[in-house]
Amino acid sequence: MTARRFIPSREWEDARQIRGLAGEHAAMAYLTSCGWSVEAHRFKLGRHDLDLVVRRRSLVAFVEVKTRRSTVFGLAAEAVGWRKQRILGRVAELWLLRHGRPGDTYRFDLVSVTDAGNGRMEVEHTPDAWRLERR
Repeated sequence: MTARRFIPSREWEDARQIRGLAGEHAAMAYLTSCGWSVEAHRFKLGRHDLDLVVRRRSLVAFVEVKTRRSTVFGLAAEAVGWRKQRILGRVAELWLLRHGRPGDTYRFDLVSVTDAGNGRMEVEHTPDAWRLERR
């Protein structure tokens, strides 16, 4: 198995990665302007991550950010199917074990960011976008 070399974001060349990071920054700016504080950005479990973990008092939201240039390939919510939801649930469980507090409530949110060009980002926040099924 070959080790992957860390590449700082300023050296990224893939336009999709750069757009995704810009979308995450737009989502952070929007959520903080709405009174949320950012607990984590890109919290990782192996190769999977939570884009954002945000808090407002005792409510913690695990936020998946989807950045698009258009809806040609579908809406952001359509890109978060049951398999992705289950993976995010596993990563959220690790975050809870490490950082959860008694009395907190948790939910999964979706932030859709549309890159409107010329540096403009349109942000749409869907609170409580899905719930995990307990099996």
